[in-house]
Amino acid sequence: MNPPIGLSGSGVALSVLASLLFAVLSGYTTLLSPLSGEAVFAWRIIWTLPGAFLLLVLRRQWPAFCQLLQRLRSEPRLLLAMPLLAGLFGVQQWLFMWAPINGEAMSVAMGYFLLPLTMVLFGRWLYGEHLYRMQWLAVGFALLGVLHELWLTRAIAWPTLLVALGYPPYFVLRRWARLEALTGFALEMAFLFPVAILMLCYLGPASYGVLDEARFWLLLPGLGLISTAALLCYLASSRLLPLGMMGLLGYVEPVLLFLLAITLLGEPLSANRLLTYGPIWLAVALTGLNISIRQFGLRLPWRGRR
Repeated sequence: MNPPIGLSGSGVALSVLASLLFAVLSGYTTLLSPLSGEAVFAWRIIWTLPGAFLLLVLRRQWPAFCQLLQRLRSEPRLLLAMPLLAGLFGVQQWLFMWAPINGEAMSVAMGYFLLPLTMVLFGRWLYGEHLYRMQWLAVGFALLGVLHELWLTRAIAWPTLLVALGYPPYFVLRRWARLEALTGFALEMAFLFPVAILMLCYLGPASYGVLDEARFWLLLPGLGLISTAALLCYLASSRLLPLGMMGLLGYVEPVLLFLLAITLLGEPLSANRLLTYGPIWLAVALTGLNISIRQFGLRLPWRGRR
């Protein structure tokens, strides 16, 4: 069992940057009409793989990637685990692209609100990670917001459960496999690449006919660029942060997605929704305050001197 990972300023910064880029990626899908969610996912994989390999070269990680390939030959368990890892990862990437196009964006957003809670529980139970009082308070406020939303909708949609329960096993398995952020990411993309090609062939001209339009020769590489940067930051943060802290920082992304919805997409904000998001925003604020205290030595006036 791997030892607990300490709080890292770099990990916090990478996690926040990943959340920002994922929010941009969600809005970016609106530019790719008339592509379906499955086609957008396939193109995302195809254009992300070259970006991952380019990063391997620029960051001089190609020898490390070759060593990872050697591990596949010498460690049968890793060879068996990689298709599962790539599958878990690919399902989440497909859902993220599919949901905004098919009217399930709110269900996926709820999954991301629930995900930090499940990450905290996995980190606490599986790794014995310690949570400070302010972290538990943040979890409590976030849980209030999530419970209100569940009471409001009277149901838990399958995309919600897929996000909330699908990501923690992926990160646990990735940590067990001892995959570095960039080399592991590139290998997962390589496993998903043939799946993406087969998906485009199955979907037919509706998926690749858009290449007749000049704008898609800019938009599709842009999709891969944003995706590569966002996923790399997210995976790098997962190696630097405790699972519980990573889960709490996960609230930044759905808040950004919420702001995107009411500004760029023009979705209305009702009073009932404020009772959902209000406690969650407070949880985010408490998380930021806890990070400031633990990482940067911020002193609160009521805490006194040590």
